Amino acid sequence: MNTLPHVTWLKAFESAARHNSFAAAASELGLTPAAISQQIRHLEQHLDAQLFKRLPRGVTLTDIGQAYAQTIGKSFEDMALATNGLFGKKRTRILRVRASISCAALVIGPRLAEFKAVHPDILVQMTTSVWADRFDDETLDIDIRYGLGNWGEAQIVHLGHESAVPVCRADYAQSFGEDLTIQSLAAGDVVQIIGSETDWGKLSELHNLGLTVTTDWLKADSSLIALQTVSAGQGVTMVLESFARQYLDQGLLIAPVPYRLPKRRSHYLIVNDRAQPREEVRLFCNWVQSLYQEVSRVDAEQMN
Repeated sequence: MNTLPHVTWLKAFESAARHNSFAAAASELGLTPAAISQQIRHLEQHLDAQLFKRLPRGVTLTDIGQAYAQTIGKSFEDMALATNGLFGKKRTRILRVRASISCAALVIGPRLAEFKAVHPDILVQMTTSVWADRFDDETLDIDIRYGLGNWGEAQIVHLGHESAVPVCRADYAQSFGEDLTIQSLAAGDVVQIIGSETDWGKLSELHNLGLTVTTDWLKADSSLIALQTVSAGQGVTMVLESFARQYLDQGLLIAPVPYRLPKRRSHYLIVNDRAQPREEVRLFCNWVQSLYQEVSRVDAEQMN
């Protein structure tokens, strides 16, 4: 068969099959029962098949009519979903975001459900990297980078100053007994984070601590790996407090000594120039800024 049936015949058939009634289909489509009957008759002639059995009181689908109704009903449902998804007032908008694996997993990811609840029509596609200093993927809309903010993009938003803090499990801290000090922690099993190896030395200089730091136990290329390592029970790591926050709040780790290191580098939100006019970009940027403001407030309260 080279010619598809007329769509009005198919719509009449789909409605009548769903209601199992010509009268109900007529009411739904704003037609008369006679018009529905005529359109279905045209469809049956076109297909050379009987789709309904006409009974003294109503109609019922034939076997082939039942099979055809399932396919046609699904086709109309798919067309409705496609139309609403692409052209409806709440069509899905895709937002492509990149962050470091630690930032994505420890700060953004745990709170994304809050953004989705307010903006269910925005689909966030999150990718991660270890180090990034440019939009090497032009499909990205937003980058959340860690550094000094000295990149070439036009829209760069500072997300707030941050501090690093030594963290470990409570039982690891207890293993030092009365000898627990920042000096004993630094001389123990230190998980170094690549790119932040000098943090212990800077902490020592800032607070005049005279630390001698173990450097040969373990190095990790992300804060996430370092935190997972020490939360398994062995060692201490110096990590951004924003990254450690959920571990501290859940009691998985503790900050056993009252020393913090203010960091020169911090997180920045960078918008790809081509993405700036889009509303979903603005909404997500505002949400990330408010999220980091809350993180900074909580960290400040903990320090005090």
